[in-house]
Amino acid sequence: MFNSELIEQIRAAFPRAVTDFNGRKRAFFDNGTATLVVDKAARAEAEARINWSANVGGIFDESIRASDTILSGRQAVADFLNASDPTTIVSGESATSLLFNLSYTLGKELTGSENVVTTDYEHYTNVDPWVELCNRGKIQQVRFAKLNMEEGTLDMNHLQELIDAKTKIVTITAASNMLGTKSPLEEIGKLAREVDAYFVVDAVHHIPHGPTDVQALDCDFLVFSGYKIFTSHGSFLYGKKKHLEALQPYKVRTAPTTPPGKFECGTRNQATFAAISGVVDHFLSLSNEVQSNYKGKFSNYHGNKRALKIAMDAIEQYETGFSKAILSGFDDTPGLLDMPKVTVYGLTDLNRLDERDPTFSFEVANVPEEKVVSRLWKEGGIAARSGHYYSYAQDVYNKQKIIRISLVHYNTLEEIRIFLTTLNEICKLN
Repeated sequence: MFNSELIEQIRAAFPRAVTDFNGRKRAFFDNGTATLVVDKAARAEAEARINWSANVGGIFDESIRASDTILSGRQAVADFLNASDPTTIVSGESATSLLFNLSYTLGKELTGSENVVTTDYEHYTNVDPWVELCNRGKIQQVRFAKLNMEEGTLDMNHLQELIDAKTKIVTITAASNMLGTKSPLEEIGKLAREVDAYFVVDAVHHIPHGPTDVQALDCDFLVFSGYKIFTSHGSFLYGKKKHLEALQPYKVRTAPTTPPGKFECGTRNQATFAAISGVVDHFLSLSNEVQSNYKGKFSNYHGNKRALKIAMDAIEQYETGFSKAILSGFDDTPGLLDMPKVTVYGLTDLNRLDERDPTFSFEVANVPEEKVVSRLWKEGGIAARSGHYYSYAQDVYNKQKIIRISLVHYNTLEEIRIFLTTLNEICKLN
């Protein structure tokens, strides 16, 4: 589906996909930390920042255009998530700030006897806002569902055991930022609804890798960050309209009393909304290139929502090929599974690649993590990283430092070949 011509077209849409600002050719495999920016987002952001930087609410053109840009950005996010309308989209500084705001807001409803259920492979962004409620006496307990440690998947039996009549919130990552494992969100959502608990999804790590449909998930809230999906910092939260209308967040007295404004602290940055619209435009352009492969598919979606579903499905299929190549390699290049000194954390079953995103954490026996990433960079031009990724799973596995690569759709199989070749040489020399 992604032929060589389309791949080159995609890479051309990202000014730094091939070379960094120094002109050095490299493969950017640090996308789990922050993705590169797509040209359409950068240009739209700059235009909004320069041409309509005035605040909203005025009668003059700059102000009117700022308001229109914010509304268009909300609509773009709503289309991307298949949300009902733009008023269900709240913006914030970061996913962390949005989840803390949400936890404080939901905490107003709690008595101190309830519990929150989450998992052992969350980002700390989806841990500490709920632990804070416990520390403040707003809930009794935060419960963590265990992992099947060998394969890095969620123990669904344990998760089900943790959810009871006192569970008020079930909050889950869409994909682990250490292991790449996708959560079975639809199944988890049903468990939450059985006890009338809020179902919250942290989609930050999964958001660039495949379709995200809040209506299909029937989640109550979902959050993601712009810099993890080809634009600048700033984040977005989807909330069911009935919740956004009923809940009472902390706000200044003169702030709006209706959503989404009542959940947003301070003046909105129109450039952020312009930029996320640019990202959505990129996906719409990609959809135009692959839509001939989707005749008769996704017929229950219409307009931009269907086009975006097509684009993200195509990306997901393309990236599954990345996961296969990383694990199994090529005819002339061994994959991670064939390198005896390499230990991979997360799913490695080639028949289950649809259960993971192309994020791989690994270590090389007897070689410090910093040395591996240094040599990957110096010898192969691979931009990877070692360290702690704010992942609760790293503490569960007792891995305070680990090497991680994370790929997105502007990466290529040839880059993977270079990565594997370089890593294999590192293994041979130690």
